[in-house]
Amino acid sequence: MLSSRKYSACVHKNIGADPLPLPPAAMPLLVLALCFLFNLAGRGVGDTYMVFLLPLGNEFGWHRSQMTSVYSSMMVVNGLAAPLAGMVFERFGPRVLYAGGLALLASANLLAGQLHQLWQFYLAVGLLGGLGASALGMVPASALISRWFQGRLSTAIGLAYAGFGVGSLLMVPLTQWLIERHGWREAYSLLGTGVLCLLPLALLGPWRSIRAGHPATSARRTPKGGSALGPLREALRHRPFWMLVQVMFFTAVGMYVIIVQSVAYLIDIGFAPLKAASAFGAAAMLSVVGVTGAGWLADRFGYKRAATVSFAGTFMGAALLMALSFWPSHGLLVAYVLLFGICQGARGPITASLSARLFPGPGLAPIYGTIYACMSIGAGLGALLSGVLHDLTGGYRASFVLAMVCVVFAAAPFWTTRALVPPRPSESSGGAAP
Repeated sequence: MLSSRKYSACVHKNIGADPLPLPPAAMPLLVLALCFLFNLAGRGVGDTYMVFLLPLGNEFGWHRSQMTSVYSSMMVVNGLAAPLAGMVFERFGPRVLYAGGLALLASANLLAGQLHQLWQFYLAVGLLGGLGASALGMVPASALISRWFQGRLSTAIGLAYAGFGVGSLLMVPLTQWLIERHGWREAYSLLGTGVLCLLPLALLGPWRSIRAGHPATSARRTPKGGSALGPLREALRHRPFWMLVQVMFFTAVGMYVIIVQSVAYLIDIGFAPLKAASAFGAAAMLSVVGVTGAGWLADRFGYKRAATVSFAGTFMGAALLMALSFWPSHGLLVAYVLLFGICQGARGPITASLSARLFPGPGLAPIYGTIYACMSIGAGLGALLSGVLHDLTGGYRASFVLAMVCVVFAAAPFWTTRALVPPRPSESSGGAAP
Protein backbone atom coordinates (compact mmCIF):
# COMPACT_ATOMS: atom_id res chain seq x y z
CA MET A 1 0.00 0.00 0.00
CA LEU A 2 1.37 3.41 -0.90
CA SER A 3 1.91 6.04 1.77
CA SER A 4 -0.49 8.94 2.08
CA ARG A 5 2.17 11.34 0.74
CA LYS A 6 2.82 9.26 -2.38
CA TYR A 7 -0.91 8.73 -2.82
CA SER A 8 -1.64 12.46 -2.77
CA ALA A 9 1.28 13.16 -5.11
CA CYS A 10 0.01 10.59 -7.60
CA VAL A 11 -3.49 12.06 -7.52
CA HIS A 12 -2.11 15.57 -8.04
CA LYS A 13 0.04 14.41 -10.92
CA ASN A 14 -2.86 12.77 -12.77
CA ILE A 15 -5.76 15.11 -12.19
CA GLY A 16 -5.15 17.57 -9.39
CA ALA A 17 -5.55 17.28 -5.64
CA ASP A 18 -8.73 17.97 -3.73
CA PRO A 19 -8.54 20.60 -0.98
CA LEU A 20 -8.90 17.90 1.71
CA PRO A 21 -7.80 14.55 0.26
CA LEU A 22 -8.87 11.50 2.26
CA PRO A 23 -6.51 8.72 3.41
CA PRO A 24 -6.10 6.09 0.70
CA ALA A 25 -7.66 3.37 2.87
CA ALA A 26 -10.90 5.33 3.11
CA MET A 27 -11.31 6.04 -0.60
CA PRO A 28 -12.72 2.66 -1.76
CA LEU A 29 -15.41 2.81 0.93
CA LEU A 30 -16.27 6.39 0.01
CA VAL A 31 -16.55 5.45 -3.68
CA LEU A 32 -18.92 2.61 -2.83
CA ALA A 33 -21.02 4.80 -0.53
CA LEU A 34 -21.44 7.58 -3.09
CA CYS A 35 -22.26 5.20 -5.94
CA PHE A 36 -24.77 3.44 -3.68
CA LEU A 37 -26.43 6.72 -2.65
CA PHE A 38 -26.81 8.11 -6.17
CA ASN A 39 -28.14 4.77 -7.44
CA LEU A 40 -30.65 4.88 -4.59
CA ALA A 41 -31.83 8.35 -5.56
CA GLY A 42 -32.01 7.75 -9.31
CA ARG A 43 -33.80 4.40 -9.32
CA GLY A 44 -35.87 4.96 -6.17
CA VAL A 45 -37.42 8.22 -7.35
CA GLY A 46 -37.92 6.87 -10.87
CA ASP A 47 -39.73 3.75 -9.63
CA THR A 48 -42.24 5.83 -7.68
CA TYR A 49 -44.14 6.44 -10.93
CA MET A 50 -45.65 2.98 -10.46
CA VAL A 51 -47.73 4.12 -7.49
CA PHE A 52 -48.92 7.18 -9.41
CA LEU A 53 -50.66 5.01 -12.06
CA LEU A 54 -53.97 4.59 -10.24
CA PRO A 55 -54.26 8.20 -8.96
CA LEU A 56 -53.50 9.57 -12.43
CA GLY A 57 -55.95 7.18 -14.05
CA ASN A 58 -58.68 8.10 -11.57
CA GLU A 59 -58.21 11.85 -12.05
CA PHE A 60 -57.67 12.02 -15.81
CA GLY A 61 -59.31 8.83 -17.11
CA TRP A 62 -56.25 7.81 -19.15
CA HIS A 63 -55.87 4.24 -20.40
CA ARG A 64 -53.33 2.06 -18.67
CA SER A 65 -51.22 1.76 -21.83
CA GLN A 66 -51.07 5.57 -22.08
CA MET A 67 -49.78 5.87 -18.53
CA THR A 68 -47.28 3.01 -18.71
CA SER A 69 -45.93 4.50 -21.93
CA VAL A 70 -44.75 7.49 -19.87
CA TYR A 71 -42.66 5.13 -17.75
CA SER A 72 -41.59 3.39 -20.93
CA SER A 73 -40.37 6.68 -22.38
CA MET A 74 -38.45 7.40 -19.19
CA MET A 75 -36.66 4.05 -19.45
CA VAL A 76 -35.88 4.55 -23.14
CA VAL A 77 -34.50 8.05 -22.52
CA ASN A 78 -32.54 6.66 -19.56
CA GLY A 79 -30.99 4.09 -21.86
CA LEU A 80 -30.34 6.26 -24.89
CA ALA A 81 -28.67 8.84 -22.64
CA ALA A 82 -26.35 6.26 -21.06
CA PRO A 83 -23.61 6.54 -23.73
CA LEU A 84 -23.87 10.32 -23.44
CA ALA A 85 -23.52 10.00 -19.66
CA GLY A 86 -20.37 7.96 -20.24
CA MET A 87 -18.94 10.64 -22.53
CA VAL A 88 -19.77 13.42 -20.05
CA PHE A 89 -18.08 11.38 -17.34
CA GLU A 90 -14.91 10.98 -19.41
CA ARG A 91 -14.87 14.63 -20.54
CA PHE A 92 -16.07 16.60 -17.49
CA GLY A 93 -15.91 14.14 -14.58
CA PRO A 94 -18.39 12.82 -12.00
CA ARG A 95 -18.99 16.18 -10.29
CA VAL A 96 -20.67 17.69 -13.35
CA LEU A 97 -22.48 14.46 -14.24
CA TYR A 98 -23.93 13.79 -10.78
CA ALA A 99 -24.88 17.41 -10.10
CA GLY A 100 -26.59 17.70 -13.48
CA GLY A 101 -28.45 14.43 -12.92
CA LEU A 102 -29.80 15.56 -9.55
CA ALA A 103 -30.92 18.90 -10.99
CA LEU A 104 -32.78 17.18 -13.86
CA LEU A 105 -34.44 14.59 -11.63
CA ALA A 106 -35.55 17.21 -9.11
CA SER A 107 -36.97 19.40 -11.89
CA ALA A 108 -38.89 16.42 -13.33
CA ASN A 109 -40.70 15.77 -10.07
CA LEU A 110 -41.31 19.40 -9.17
CA LEU A 111 -42.87 19.95 -12.60
CA ALA A 112 -44.91 16.73 -12.53
CA GLY A 113 -46.89 17.93 -9.53
CA GLN A 114 -48.19 20.88 -11.61
CA LEU A 115 -49.23 19.07 -14.81
CA HIS A 116 -52.62 18.35 -16.40
CA GLN A 117 -51.89 16.90 -19.86
CA LEU A 118 -50.41 13.53 -20.81
CA TRP A 119 -47.83 15.05 -23.17
CA GLN A 120 -46.55 17.14 -20.29
CA PHE A 121 -45.81 13.97 -18.32
CA TYR A 122 -43.83 12.67 -21.29
CA LEU A 123 -41.62 15.76 -21.16
CA ALA A 124 -41.25 15.97 -17.38
CA VAL A 125 -41.22 12.37 -16.16
CA GLY A 126 -40.16 10.75 -19.43
CA LEU A 127 -37.52 13.15 -20.76
CA LEU A 128 -36.16 15.04 -17.73
CA GLY A 129 -36.59 12.11 -15.36
CA GLY A 130 -34.92 9.72 -17.79
CA LEU A 131 -31.94 12.03 -18.33
CA GLY A 132 -31.53 12.54 -14.60
CA ALA A 133 -31.71 8.85 -13.76
CA SER A 134 -29.17 8.03 -16.47
CA ALA A 135 -26.65 10.49 -15.05
CA LEU A 136 -27.02 9.03 -11.55
CA GLY A 137 -26.91 5.34 -12.46
CA MET A 138 -24.42 2.54 -12.99
CA VAL A 139 -22.58 4.09 -15.95
CA PRO A 140 -20.49 6.44 -13.77
CA ALA A 141 -20.60 3.99 -10.86
CA SER A 142 -19.10 1.10 -12.81
CA ALA A 143 -16.34 3.35 -14.17
CA LEU A 144 -15.45 4.65 -10.70
CA ILE A 145 -15.60 1.28 -8.94
CA SER A 146 -13.42 -0.38 -11.58
CA ARG A 147 -10.73 2.20 -10.74
CA TRP A 148 -10.68 1.24 -7.06
CA PHE A 149 -11.44 -2.49 -6.97
CA GLN A 150 -9.86 -5.43 -8.77
CA GLY A 151 -9.95 -8.75 -6.90
CA ARG A 152 -13.49 -8.24 -5.61
CA LEU A 153 -14.83 -6.24 -8.54
CA SER A 154 -18.11 -8.16 -8.90
CA THR A 155 -18.82 -7.93 -5.18
CA ALA A 156 -18.13 -4.19 -5.13
CA ILE A 157 -20.35 -3.55 -8.14
CA GLY A 158 -23.04 -5.70 -6.51
CA LEU A 159 -22.95 -3.51 -3.41
CA ALA A 160 -23.35 -0.39 -5.55
CA TYR A 161 -26.20 -2.02 -7.46
CA ALA A 162 -27.92 -2.67 -4.13
CA GLY A 163 -28.71 1.05 -4.08
CA PHE A 164 -31.35 0.38 -6.74
CA GLY A 165 -33.18 -2.05 -4.48
CA VAL A 166 -32.88 0.11 -1.39
CA GLY A 167 -34.18 3.06 -3.38
CA SER A 168 -37.31 1.17 -4.43
CA LEU A 169 -37.70 -0.26 -0.92
CA LEU A 170 -37.68 3.18 0.65
CA MET A 171 -39.25 5.39 -1.98
CA VAL A 172 -42.18 3.34 -3.33
CA PRO A 173 -43.98 2.71 0.00
CA LEU A 174 -43.06 6.22 1.18
CA THR A 175 -44.58 7.75 -1.95
CA GLN A 176 -47.72 5.63 -1.57
CA TRP A 177 -48.06 6.98 1.95
CA LEU A 178 -47.48 10.55 0.75
CA ILE A 179 -50.16 10.14 -1.93
CA GLU A 180 -52.70 8.81 0.58
CA ARG A 181 -51.92 11.58 3.06
CA HIS A 182 -51.29 14.62 0.82
CA GLY A 183 -52.43 13.71 -2.70
CA TRP A 184 -50.35 12.90 -5.75
CA ARG A 185 -49.44 16.49 -6.63
CA GLU A 186 -47.96 17.28 -3.24
CA ALA A 187 -46.18 13.90 -3.25
CA TYR A 188 -44.39 14.84 -6.48
CA SER A 189 -43.35 18.21 -5.02
CA LEU A 190 -41.93 16.57 -1.90
CA LEU A 191 -39.96 14.08 -3.97
CA GLY A 192 -38.41 16.87 -6.03
CA THR A 193 -37.45 18.81 -2.92
CA GLY A 194 -35.83 15.73 -1.42
CA VAL A 195 -33.68 15.20 -4.51
CA LEU A 196 -32.50 18.82 -4.39
CA CYS A 197 -31.18 18.23 -0.88
CA LEU A 198 -28.52 15.91 -2.33
CA LEU A 199 -27.11 18.57 -4.68
CA PRO A 200 -24.52 19.97 -2.22
CA LEU A 201 -23.05 16.48 -1.79
CA ALA A 202 -22.57 16.14 -5.54
CA LEU A 203 -20.93 19.56 -5.76
CA LEU A 204 -18.61 19.29 -2.75
CA GLY A 205 -17.39 15.69 -2.93
CA PRO A 206 -13.66 14.90 -3.44
CA TRP A 207 -14.25 13.93 -7.05
CA ARG A 208 -10.76 14.67 -8.35
CA SER A 209 -9.23 12.11 -6.02
CA ILE A 210 -12.02 9.63 -6.70
CA ARG A 211 -11.76 10.01 -10.46
CA ALA A 212 -7.99 9.47 -10.37
CA GLY A 213 -8.46 5.93 -9.10
CA HIS A 214 -6.13 3.85 -6.99
CA PRO A 215 -2.49 4.73 -7.79
CA ALA A 216 -1.52 1.08 -8.14
CA THR A 217 -4.00 0.55 -10.98
CA SER A 218 -4.20 3.95 -12.68
CA ALA A 219 -1.43 3.02 -15.10
CA ARG A 220 -3.22 -0.21 -16.05
CA ARG A 221 -6.36 1.58 -17.21
CA THR A 222 -4.78 2.45 -20.55
CA PRO A 223 -4.73 -0.64 -22.82
CA LYS A 224 -1.32 -1.67 -24.11
CA GLY A 225 -0.77 -3.26 -27.50
CA GLY A 226 -3.76 -4.89 -29.15
CA SER A 227 -4.88 -7.23 -26.36
CA ALA A 228 -7.68 -5.08 -24.90
CA LEU A 229 -10.83 -4.38 -26.82
CA GLY A 230 -10.74 -0.80 -25.64
CA PRO A 231 -12.95 1.92 -27.08
CA LEU A 232 -16.58 1.58 -28.04
CA ARG A 233 -15.95 1.41 -31.78
CA GLU A 234 -13.69 -1.58 -31.30
CA ALA A 235 -16.04 -3.26 -28.82
CA LEU A 236 -18.93 -3.12 -31.30
CA ARG A 237 -17.03 -5.52 -33.55
CA HIS A 238 -16.77 -8.26 -30.94
CA ARG A 239 -19.35 -10.97 -30.21
CA PRO A 240 -19.08 -10.78 -26.38
CA PHE A 241 -20.34 -7.19 -26.50
CA TRP A 242 -23.51 -8.24 -28.34
CA MET A 243 -23.99 -11.21 -26.04
CA LEU A 244 -23.99 -8.83 -23.08
CA VAL A 245 -26.52 -6.72 -24.96
CA GLN A 246 -28.73 -9.80 -25.40
CA VAL A 247 -28.48 -10.63 -21.71
CA MET A 248 -29.46 -7.16 -20.58
CA PHE A 249 -32.08 -6.44 -23.24
CA PHE A 250 -34.15 -9.58 -22.70
CA THR A 251 -33.69 -9.43 -18.93
CA ALA A 252 -35.09 -5.91 -18.97
CA VAL A 253 -38.08 -6.79 -21.15
CA GLY A 254 -38.92 -9.75 -18.92
CA MET A 255 -38.59 -7.80 -15.69
CA TYR A 256 -40.37 -4.61 -16.66
CA VAL A 257 -43.30 -6.30 -18.36
CA ILE A 258 -44.03 -7.37 -14.78
CA ILE A 259 -42.59 -4.68 -12.50
CA VAL A 260 -44.28 -1.59 -13.90
CA GLN A 261 -47.79 -2.89 -13.14
CA SER A 262 -47.06 -5.15 -10.18
CA VAL A 263 -48.59 -2.80 -7.61
CA ALA A 264 -51.71 -2.20 -9.73
CA TYR A 265 -51.98 -5.96 -10.40
CA LEU A 266 -51.91 -6.86 -6.71
CA ILE A 267 -54.54 -4.24 -5.98
CA ASP A 268 -56.73 -5.53 -8.82
CA ILE A 269 -56.70 -9.10 -7.44
CA GLY A 270 -57.77 -7.97 -3.99
CA PHE A 271 -54.80 -6.78 -1.93
CA ALA A 272 -54.95 -3.42 -0.11
CA PRO A 273 -53.04 -0.59 -1.84
CA LEU A 274 -50.52 -0.11 0.97
CA LYS A 275 -49.96 -3.88 1.22
CA ALA A 276 -49.39 -4.05 -2.54
CA ALA A 277 -46.86 -1.20 -2.38
CA SER A 278 -45.20 -2.82 0.64
CA ALA A 279 -44.90 -6.13 -1.25
CA PHE A 280 -43.14 -4.23 -4.04
CA GLY A 281 -40.88 -2.62 -1.48
CA ALA A 282 -40.14 -5.96 0.19
CA ALA A 283 -39.13 -7.42 -3.16
CA ALA A 284 -36.86 -4.43 -3.65
CA MET A 285 -35.38 -4.99 -0.18
CA LEU A 286 -34.61 -8.60 -1.05
CA SER A 287 -33.03 -7.44 -4.30
CA VAL A 288 -30.40 -5.76 -2.13
CA VAL A 289 -29.45 -9.23 -0.90
CA GLY A 290 -29.71 -10.59 -4.44
CA VAL A 291 -27.48 -8.09 -6.21
CA THR A 292 -24.89 -8.22 -3.45
CA GLY A 293 -25.01 -12.00 -3.40
CA ALA A 294 -24.80 -12.20 -7.20
CA GLY A 295 -21.56 -10.24 -7.17
CA TRP A 296 -20.13 -12.49 -4.46
CA LEU A 297 -21.28 -15.64 -6.26
CA ALA A 298 -19.69 -14.43 -9.50
CA ASP A 299 -16.37 -13.83 -7.73
CA ARG A 300 -16.57 -17.14 -5.86
CA PHE A 301 -18.15 -19.58 -8.35
CA GLY A 302 -18.03 -17.83 -11.72
CA TYR A 303 -20.39 -15.76 -13.85
CA LYS A 304 -22.16 -18.70 -15.50
CA ARG A 305 -23.33 -20.32 -12.28
CA ALA A 306 -24.32 -17.03 -10.66
CA ALA A 307 -26.34 -15.96 -13.71
CA THR A 308 -28.05 -19.35 -14.07
CA VAL A 309 -29.23 -19.37 -10.45
CA SER A 310 -30.61 -15.85 -10.74
CA PHE A 311 -32.46 -16.53 -14.00
CA ALA A 312 -34.03 -19.69 -12.57
CA GLY A 313 -35.32 -17.70 -9.60
CA THR A 314 -36.79 -14.99 -11.83
CA PHE A 315 -38.54 -17.59 -14.00
CA MET A 316 -40.10 -19.26 -10.94
CA GLY A 317 -41.09 -15.87 -9.51
CA ALA A 318 -42.99 -14.97 -12.68
CA ALA A 319 -44.73 -18.35 -12.54
CA LEU A 320 -45.80 -17.69 -8.95
CA LEU A 321 -47.13 -14.27 -9.92
CA MET A 322 -49.28 -15.93 -12.57
CA ALA A 323 -50.50 -18.46 -10.00
CA LEU A 324 -51.70 -15.53 -7.89
CA SER A 325 -54.18 -14.66 -10.65
CA PHE A 326 -55.85 -18.04 -10.01
CA TRP A 327 -55.35 -18.33 -6.25
CA PRO A 328 -54.73 -14.90 -4.64
CA SER A 329 -53.29 -16.02 -1.30
CA HIS A 330 -50.79 -14.48 1.07
CA GLY A 331 -48.66 -17.64 0.91
CA LEU A 332 -48.16 -17.35 -2.84
CA LEU A 333 -47.53 -13.62 -2.48
CA VAL A 334 -44.78 -14.24 0.08
CA ALA A 335 -43.21 -16.93 -2.14
CA TYR A 336 -43.28 -14.57 -5.14
CA VAL A 337 -41.71 -11.72 -3.17
CA LEU A 338 -38.94 -14.01 -1.90
CA LEU A 339 -37.98 -15.56 -5.24
CA PHE A 340 -38.57 -12.64 -7.58
CA GLY A 341 -37.16 -10.14 -5.11
CA ILE A 342 -33.91 -11.96 -4.40
CA CYS A 343 -33.22 -12.38 -8.11
CA GLN A 344 -34.38 -8.90 -9.13
CA GLY A 345 -31.45 -6.94 -10.51
CA ALA A 346 -28.98 -9.80 -9.95
CA ARG A 347 -27.79 -9.69 -13.57
CA GLY A 348 -26.72 -6.06 -13.26
CA PRO A 349 -23.51 -6.53 -11.23
CA ILE A 350 -22.63 -9.65 -13.24
CA THR A 351 -22.86 -7.78 -16.54
CA ALA A 352 -21.15 -4.64 -15.23
CA SER A 353 -18.26 -6.71 -13.87
CA LEU A 354 -17.97 -8.67 -17.12
CA SER A 355 -17.88 -5.39 -19.06
CA ALA A 356 -15.04 -4.10 -16.89
CA ARG A 357 -13.04 -7.30 -17.38
CA LEU A 358 -13.71 -7.77 -21.11
CA PHE A 359 -13.32 -4.11 -22.10
CA PRO A 360 -10.67 -2.55 -19.84
CA GLY A 361 -9.37 0.93 -20.44
CA PRO A 362 -10.52 4.55 -20.41
CA GLY A 363 -13.41 3.76 -22.77
CA LEU A 364 -15.28 1.61 -20.23
CA ALA A 365 -17.91 4.24 -19.37
CA PRO A 366 -19.16 4.71 -22.98
CA ILE A 367 -18.99 0.94 -23.61
CA TYR A 368 -21.02 0.01 -20.56
CA GLY A 369 -23.25 3.00 -21.24
CA THR A 370 -24.13 1.53 -24.64
CA ILE A 371 -24.91 -1.86 -23.08
CA TYR A 372 -27.00 -0.07 -20.48
CA ALA A 373 -28.77 1.83 -23.26
CA CYS A 374 -29.87 -1.43 -24.85
CA MET A 375 -31.04 -2.66 -21.45
CA SER A 376 -33.10 0.47 -20.90
CA ILE A 377 -34.67 0.18 -24.34
CA GLY A 378 -35.70 -3.32 -23.32
CA ALA A 379 -37.09 -1.96 -20.06
CA GLY A 380 -39.07 0.67 -21.95
CA LEU A 381 -40.38 -1.94 -24.38
CA GLY A 382 -41.37 -4.20 -21.49
CA ALA A 383 -43.16 -1.37 -19.71
CA LEU A 384 -45.03 -0.45 -22.90
CA LEU A 385 -45.97 -4.07 -23.64
CA SER A 386 -47.31 -4.51 -20.12
CA GLY A 387 -49.89 -1.79 -20.73
CA VAL A 388 -50.69 -2.88 -24.29
CA LEU A 389 -51.17 -6.52 -23.29
CA HIS A 390 -53.36 -5.45 -20.37
CA ASP A 391 -55.59 -3.37 -22.64
CA LEU A 392 -55.78 -6.13 -25.27
CA THR A 393 -56.45 -9.06 -22.93
CA GLY A 394 -58.05 -7.35 -19.96
CA GLY A 395 -55.57 -9.03 -17.63
CA TYR A 396 -51.93 -9.67 -16.82
CA ARG A 397 -51.30 -13.35 -17.68
CA ALA A 398 -49.97 -12.63 -21.17
CA SER A 399 -47.34 -10.40 -19.58
CA PHE A 400 -46.25 -13.19 -17.24
CA VAL A 401 -45.85 -15.65 -20.13
CA LEU A 402 -43.81 -13.11 -22.10
CA ALA A 403 -41.60 -12.53 -19.07
CA MET A 404 -40.78 -16.23 -18.75
CA VAL A 405 -39.91 -16.50 -22.45
CA CYS A 406 -37.60 -13.48 -22.20
CA VAL A 407 -35.79 -15.01 -19.22
CA VAL A 408 -34.84 -18.02 -21.37
CA PHE A 409 -33.43 -15.79 -24.13
CA ALA A 410 -31.54 -13.69 -21.58
CA ALA A 411 -29.87 -16.71 -19.98
CA ALA A 412 -28.81 -18.33 -23.27
CA PRO A 413 -25.51 -16.41 -23.86
CA PHE A 414 -24.00 -17.75 -20.64
CA TRP A 415 -24.38 -21.26 -22.07
CA THR A 416 -23.43 -20.52 -25.68
CA THR A 417 -20.59 -17.97 -25.45
CA ARG A 418 -17.33 -19.07 -23.84
CA ALA A 419 -16.06 -15.48 -23.65
CA LEU A 420 -18.72 -14.71 -21.03
CA VAL A 421 -17.09 -17.22 -18.68
CA PRO A 422 -13.62 -15.68 -18.12
CA PRO A 423 -11.31 -17.02 -15.39
CA ARG A 424 -12.16 -15.77 -11.93
CA PRO A 425 -9.73 -13.31 -10.41
CA SER A 426 -7.49 -14.62 -7.65
CA GLU A 427 -9.20 -14.40 -4.29
CA SER A 428 -5.94 -13.44 -2.71
CA SER A 429 -5.94 -10.06 -4.43
CA GLY A 430 -8.18 -8.48 -1.81
CA GLY A 431 -11.11 -6.10 -1.99
CA ALA A 432 -9.46 -2.93 -3.20
CA ALA A 433 -6.81 -2.66 -5.82
CA PRO A 434 -3.46 -3.85 -4.43
